[in-house]
Amino acid sequence: MNAAPATLVLLPVALAEAPVSRFLPAFNIETLAAIRHFIVETPKAARAHLKHLGHPTPIAELVITPIPQTPTPAALDALLAPALQGHALGLLSDAGCPAVADPGAELVARAHQLGIPVRPLIGPSSILLALMASGLGGQRFHFHGYLPIAAAERQRSIKALEAESRKQHCTQIFIETPYRNNALLATLLTTCAPATRLCIATDLTGANEHIRTQPISQWRKHPTELPRTPTIFLLHA
Repeated sequence: MNAAPATLVLLPVALAEAPVSRFLPAFNIETLAAIRHFIVETPKAARAHLKHLGHPTPIAELVITPIPQTPTPAALDALLAPALQGHALGLLSDAGCPAVADPGAELVARAHQLGIPVRPLIGPSSILLALMASGLGGQRFHFHGYLPIAAAERQRSIKALEAESRKQHCTQIFIETPYRNNALLATLLTTCAPATRLCIATDLTGANEHIRTQPISQWRKHPTELPRTPTIFLLHA
């Protein structure tokens, strides 16, 4: 099935190295194959992904344009110009779903303002996969992105998130740069109450995927060394 012309198509990307059939339905691949214009987070990563999916057009012939870190209104309009000219336009982040904890939301908002149809396709989201597998509350949850790097600020932030979780009965979700995973875990173990539940989900959809939820008291009894791979942390007090 071809992508509809003059449409912004939101194309999820693999979270880890895996066969395409593990993370994308055939419909996505068929839709992507008909697109020649792409807006991307990182061109190098996008080219590798398109090659992995077997895009029928030589990669060098595709139009692949990066999103600026702070796009101006004029830059957004320039990025969306192919859709206004009748072309299907694909949006790719480096991993997971575009515009969800990744660049692209401003572009999507501008597409709506210009009357360009927006089509989100099914694909992996580390946030939702971790929440699904955590056993924690999925009726109310908040995603906070990265917590502060400085130890004292990180501890204050965790205390505030735990208090909010307890008050609102919600799951708090956050991430960290892989090489700081263990520093974040250490702060969680020294800061949170023993009964607070913590889920750690690493390498989702990858060969070394590991997901575990248990109270802080159990994490303290059995310390673990986290790998330097993408990890989602979920907390419920």
